[in-house]
Amino acid sequence: MWQSVKKILKVILYIFLAFITTSTFCSLLYKFVNPPITPLMVIRLAEQNFSGQALKLKKNWVPIDSIAPLLQLAVVASEDNRFLEHHGFDLDAIDKAKEFNKAHKGMKIRGASTISQQTAKNVFLWPQRSWLRKGLEVYFTCLIEVIWGKKRIMEVYLNVVETGKGIFGAEEASVTYFNKHAISLSRSESAMLAALLPNPQRWDPRFPTPYLRSRQEWILWNMENIGKLEY
Repeated sequence: MWQSVKKILKVILYIFLAFITTSTFCSLLYKFVNPPITPLMVIRLAEQNFSGQALKLKKNWVPIDSIAPLLQLAVVASEDNRFLEHHGFDLDAIDKAKEFNKAHKGMKIRGASTISQQTAKNVFLWPQRSWLRKGLEVYFTCLIEVIWGKKRIMEVYLNVVETGKGIFGAEEASVTYFNKHAISLSRSESAMLAALLPNPQRWDPRFPTPYLRSRQEWILWNMENIGKLEY
């Protein structure tokens, strides 16, 4: 009996060590090599295939120096005010989200994921909520915070984030919606692009809803509060 338990524990240990080694290697690799595809991209292609749609995956990786600083500021203003200050997790935002969700049971759950957490999820994990995914998200967030640093996290985030139906990344979104490269985005365009990120499958900056406009206005206001980013 004890021998069987030891064998099982040994297998579990090997699996654990293999996971740690592989995940660390991938994190180190992606510090220098751009991720070619993400789990969400694969999921979207599968959804298109199952629904009988033509397969569409439009993305165009560009270095962070080819993405307007205004857009970088806009996503921080929209998604993660303390991006440059925290170490992957905004504990104050988490506490506020918990209080809100407790006081508004039955309403849509408010999240507190940082840009670092969203990047870890987008690159390494699947989108559906679960305790397993959340635990792995914490682990990968710690890895990329230590290995990549903030500038690389922002670069990867803005290149893999979903920005429309079959559209991923800031460059492809800029060309699609504004007919210009990401480096040339204006303050207003940057805020609009950041505004759609919570629901890019539903919203289109070319035909903004009143709610999308209101998000854009709030992001513009918050961009003024933050000022500028200094990595």
